[in-house]
Amino acid sequence: MRTIRVDASSATILLTEAPAPKLRDRQTGEIAKDAVTGEALMTVSVVYIDQGESSLISVTVPQSGVTEGLAVGLPVSLPGLAARPWESVFNGQARHGIAYRAAAVAPAGFPVAAGA
Repeated sequence: MRTIRVDASSATILLTEAPAPKLRDRQTGEIAKDAVTGEALMTVSVVYIDQGESSLISVTVPQSGVTEGLAVGLPVSLPGLAARPWESVFNGQARHGIAYRAAAVAPAGFPVAAGA
């Protein structure tokens, strides 16, 4: 599948849910790991606001990319943010969506309004 880099330089990104381990299997509680490095993966939920539109998205980051000082409601940066479209069939139902991944999640400052 194609990976699409996301230019978040003009976006405001607010943390809506604290980082949590990404589960590979919800029934067993097995934590997902990066296929290449074997590092545990985390999930963060954010609201992504750009050009007057907003989306609530879940972003996967490596555990080592989760920095201190994160608080729900505060702005964060997501360096290396990328989107990957996906599709699958589960129990005869076609499903599709977009998976988001970033190299890290870190505190960021509130953007300064133009002319302020």
